[in-house]
Amino acid sequence: MSPEIEIQTTPFQLVPALLGGFIVLFGLNSLLIKERLFLSDSLFATIYGIIIGPYVLNWMNPNDWTTLDTLSLQLSRYILAIQVMAAGITLPKKYLMIEWKSILLLLIPVMSVMWIVCGGIIKLCFNITLSKVDLRNILSCESGANDGLGYPFLFFAIYLMRYDNAGEAIWTWLYATWGYQILLSIAIGAAVGYVSRKILRIAQERDLIDKVSFLSFAVALSVLLVGVCTILGTDDILACFIAGNSFTWDDWFRIETNDAHFQEAIDGLFNVSFFIYFGTIIPWKEFNNPEYHITPTRLGLCGMFVMLFRRLPVVLAGYKLIPAIRNYKEALFAGWFGPIGVSAFFYAIVAKQTLTEHGPQDIWDLRLVYPIVVFIMLMSVIVHGITIPFFFLGRHVTSKTRNFSQQVFERAMSRTYVDKDAGINVGQSEDDGNILYIVPKDSGRDNTETSIPETSGHACTPPPSQPPTMESKNVIFEGNGRQNRAT
Repeated sequence: MSPEIEIQTTPFQLVPALLGGFIVLFGLNSLLIKERLFLSDSLFATIYGIIIGPYVLNWMNPNDWTTLDTLSLQLSRYILAIQVMAAGITLPKKYLMIEWKSILLLLIPVMSVMWIVCGGIIKLCFNITLSKVDLRNILSCESGANDGLGYPFLFFAIYLMRYDNAGEAIWTWLYATWGYQILLSIAIGAAVGYVSRKILRIAQERDLIDKVSFLSFAVALSVLLVGVCTILGTDDILACFIAGNSFTWDDWFRIETNDAHFQEAIDGLFNVSFFIYFGTIIPWKEFNNPEYHITPTRLGLCGMFVMLFRRLPVVLAGYKLIPAIRNYKEALFAGWFGPIGVSAFFYAIVAKQTLTEHGPQDIWDLRLVYPIVVFIMLMSVIVHGITIPFFFLGRHVTSKTRNFSQQVFERAMSRTYVDKDAGINVGQSEDDGNILYIVPKDSGRDNTETSIPETSGHACTPPPSQPPTMESKNVIFEGNGRQNRAT
């Protein structure tokens, strides 16, 4: 009797196969996709998630696993914590102190303007009018939130909804959000980062830690901070970023791990995994709910306006005040590429869960927060994912042109037509057309002609002075009536 063969298709078997399969196949082509086509891994991961999700192949449906909001919140929380920790670690020595002016200008005025602009856009597109306070304040923070500092924007609106007295709401916001969540998180992050740096250095100097544990120390530190800050009710994301910067304040850990690229590998792995998950949970049906003023047309207009006006105008207008942004091109890049990603999704879930505590009277809010934020996030992934090549196109073409000119120059330098009087080598083609080839007179070459596939042209007057070198600026090669200028 032959044994029965059973194929397992539960999420415990399907999810690893689907995630691992994409990561392997994408990794094999990652250089082509990211370094040559300049397309983002988030874009491909989201498309893949949509394909394997419940609306296409239905191979992966997180809605059947557990409570979707709880899973989404915790997954985005830990991925975001690891990402901001990696961002803090990769910053140069004492970066927050050196670039404090640029950071403050980007965080306070720019984020505030983004908050207000996005609120106006959402108000305009969806005509939202609530009985207690406009929901646009909550939705604005999703677009204007910058990872850890999204909490003040989020809870400012939430406290206005909780309290009838605006003064009481603002006071609660100041001491509960800024005093407890923000300032305490900064203190915890700075202290943990400093102490961790000291004890890790001692452990390495005394040969107490191996290479694997050394490289994974920052990831473990971010997980520890998330757990501690969640217990205390503080801003765990901000604490992880501050801890990462404090951890590499003297540049020691960053230099020690610079060649390993471990942080980048972990960050990329989690980022791809998240956007595959994101693609499977996009609520397509909620994008068309006229009862709550949600239609594809309104969402499309809202997303387009947010992409164009959320960040770009304010950065272009004030980039001269920001020392870290040196010119208009850098301002254009910094203003355009402010993707709405994991942090926006995280704060959307936080807002949704917080509003749930208010009961059925806030059902209008719940129906609006999640689909609008998810749609704008999806649009950001697509738009920012496909517009990267346009920013690199000019630089790429310039580089190619420069390389071509240099190759032409080097090929010309290799010719062996000698004119001793002029101090350069001049040759004549087979059909008696004069072509100028420039070679140093003292190059040691003989007078043997090397045939070249050039047709007739006209003579080019040789320079009377020193033979040109690769530093020459205006050397012209003529043939067939065309000119190639090497620069």
